[in-house]
Amino acid sequence: MVVPYKEEQDSSKKEQVAKMFDNISHRYDFLNHFLSLGIDILWRKKAIRLLKPEKPQTILDIATGTGDFALEALALKPKKIVGVDISAGMLAHGREKIKKLGHDDIIELQLGDSEKLPFPDNSFDAVIVSFGVRNFENLGKGLSDMNRVLKPGGTCVVLEFSKPKGFLFKHLYNFYFKYITPTIGEFFSKDRAAYSYLPESVQAFPDGKDFLAIYEQSGFRQTRAISLTFGISSIYIGKK
Repeated sequence: MVVPYKEEQDSSKKEQVAKMFDNISHRYDFLNHFLSLGIDILWRKKAIRLLKPEKPQTILDIATGTGDFALEALALKPKKIVGVDISAGMLAHGREKIKKLGHDDIIELQLGDSEKLPFPDNSFDAVIVSFGVRNFENLGKGLSDMNRVLKPGGTCVVLEFSKPKGFLFKHLYNFYFKYITPTIGEFFSKDRAAYSYLPESVQAFPDGKDFLAIYEQSGFRQTRAISLTFGISSIYIGKK
């Protein structure tokens, strides 16, 4: 199992991920957009547009972090968006950002375990998650619980990093991800392990058809994958 802090063998992946995001929360938004050259914003917009025909009124944003995906989901004009994350540090920055933008009446952020969600069955019209399922300690368990809280007929949209397939682009991407990203990440956040974990976790993550197989095993149907920007990221859609 890939973890951020390999020397801390006594702590679980969940504990390490929470610690990692607490450590980098003050620089997370800036580095996210800087390292992706702002493309992550376009990816989120595209993922949210896929939900427009559904007109979801209640949305759950898993691994919400500082609330970027939840804020993007406002374009769907829902009545309520709930964001859940295991990092108190990320949530603190998110609440401040959402309040400053004047959306704290619609978006509520709360501390919670993505693999043991604190909501009743069939609670939300849509479940969304961007760059979060890769950090689950147990992917199948997390996806199954997302399915549980989704209403019958509801849609789940997962945006996650994947591995490019083109020979030349794959090598350029891997070099950037393995060497440039940790160096820049360390400079701004002072936590090199967090940005070394990023490429390691992407390499270990079951993307494409492998993810869809786990998605379906977790109870989702009508699943499909949409590749983005030469395969750097993918959107996975599933229905309950």
